[in-house]
Amino acid sequence: MADGPHSAVATTPVDALILAADRGPDDAVTAFTGAPCKALAPVGGIVMLDRVLAALQQSQRIESLYLAGPSRQVMATQPARMAQFARAGYHWFDSAESPSASATRVLKRIPADRAVLLTTADHALLNARIVADFLDGALAQPVDVVVGLVRLPDVQARFPGMRRTATRLADGPFCGCNLFAFTTHEGRQLARFWRRVERERKKPWRVISGALGWRAVVRYLLGRLTLDQALGRLSRRLGVRVGAVILEHPEAAVDVDKPDDWRFAEAFLREREQIETAHVC
Repeated sequence: MADGPHSAVATTPVDALILAADRGPDDAVTAFTGAPCKALAPVGGIVMLDRVLAALQQSQRIESLYLAGPSRQVMATQPARMAQFARAGYHWFDSAESPSASATRVLKRIPADRAVLLTTADHALLNARIVADFLDGALAQPVDVVVGLVRLPDVQARFPGMRRTATRLADGPFCGCNLFAFTTHEGRQLARFWRRVERERKKPWRVISGALGWRAVVRYLLGRLTLDQALGRLSRRLGVRVGAVILEHPEAAVDVDKPDDWRFAEAFLREREQIETAHVC
């Protein structure tokens, strides 16, 4: 069978970077679970970081795995886990002062010709199908960086009562998924904008207006800015081509930031286990 676009996408080499830094002793999930740090908190009986590592490996799309965190202080108390990382060939780096600084540091160590999937250790419901679907959609686009999104109504239907932050555009409210793909080396410069967002987190309108322009902000507030228009504005302002993949997996929008998120994730995994057990029987 002749090679086509999909086969080319499927053979594109991709490395993965997991942000697994500890937010410190005041992190709500760490305190709630009693784990050494948030990334090592168990959900459904399995450490969240291990769930993310398994999803990436099972997707069979990832060639090398890089980790930014857990911190050196935490890893000093986890010699067995550090040995596991070494046996598996994972590239571990100490976390920096912020997620964007950690990402920037590690991205510099990944060969420039590699596409990079970036996600977080608290992506407890990530699975191989989500990874594959996101990469298929991301690598098929002629862009430099891609963000994963899920429609808010899909999340609300699957997880009634869960509170998620959403970007409300003319073609629907969207939730982020903590899934990003740097499909070209040029796309990695977006990490600098990410650092600016972190520095200006108490003044979000300064970031939004700088990225999209005030006219676009007004259109957004009036509900007239579409996703494509927002991505186009970002691309022109940031000097990189920005794309998006809208995923059909509501669980992709779940990251475990709070004890309530942990409870939703536990319930989802318990329900999935019951379904799988029933199918086996």
